[in-house]
Amino acid sequence: MRRFFIETPLVAEMSIQGSDAHHMSRVLRLQVGDQVIAVSPDGSAGVSKIKSIGTDEVILVLQEILREDKEAPIHVDLVQGLPKSDKMDYIVQKAVELGVRKIYPMEAEHSVVQYDQAKKSKRQERWQKIAVEAAKQCGRGVIPTVEPVTSLANIVTKVDADTLVIMLYEGQAAQGIKEVLTRNKATHYLLIVGPEGGFSAKEVALCQDHGVSIVTLGPRILRTETAALAGVSIVMYESGDLGG
Repeated sequence: MRRFFIETPLVAEMSIQGSDAHHMSRVLRLQVGDQVIAVSPDGSAGVSKIKSIGTDEVILVLQEILREDKEAPIHVDLVQGLPKSDKMDYIVQKAVELGVRKIYPMEAEHSVVQYDQAKKSKRQERWQKIAVEAAKQCGRGVIPTVEPVTSLANIVTKVDADTLVIMLYEGQAAQGIKEVLTRNKATHYLLIVGPEGGFSAKEVALCQDHGVSIVTLGPRILRTETAALAGVSIVMYESGDLGG
């Protein structure tokens, strides 16, 4: 059953407008009487029947509240150094599927790509759309947020005290990620992953100065997209709901 996020709480009658309405009527060609799942901003979901459908608005009638538990018991955010080509599209899609709540695209010293402000805004908009579609596809109860492109300094200087911040470092790290996760239990995790060129010595020092746990994922050098998804998977498995 198709899943759509609405902007209001679940009520007897609800409206879907804009691009989702167009997608339902023109692309999916749904009809009056068809059922979909509506998800409200608080994550509540309900089976709903289409009462009327047009290119600009679809009216839904709530049929049944669903008892879903699709979100992880921990909050995991991902800071991703800007990679080349369309790798960020892939990272956003898969990170959302794995349960990440927020993604911070990061300008790093070794990032190959350089965006001007207009390109940054367009890329953020694109990545947010990918996040929405991934959330629908995998049955999420919330839409993860893709934040504007930012810097490492802007992130590590503003982290809440109860967040466990972990840098996945391709260089020599004194500890592995499993050791850190076993020793430190948290409800909010922030993973920092570098671009293809890795982190600079200055970026590593910045994280050290702010108490970030710098860890290795093992003896092999992983591609940035592999490191990001491996890191999220490990945190979810050790502390969240991945694997049951």
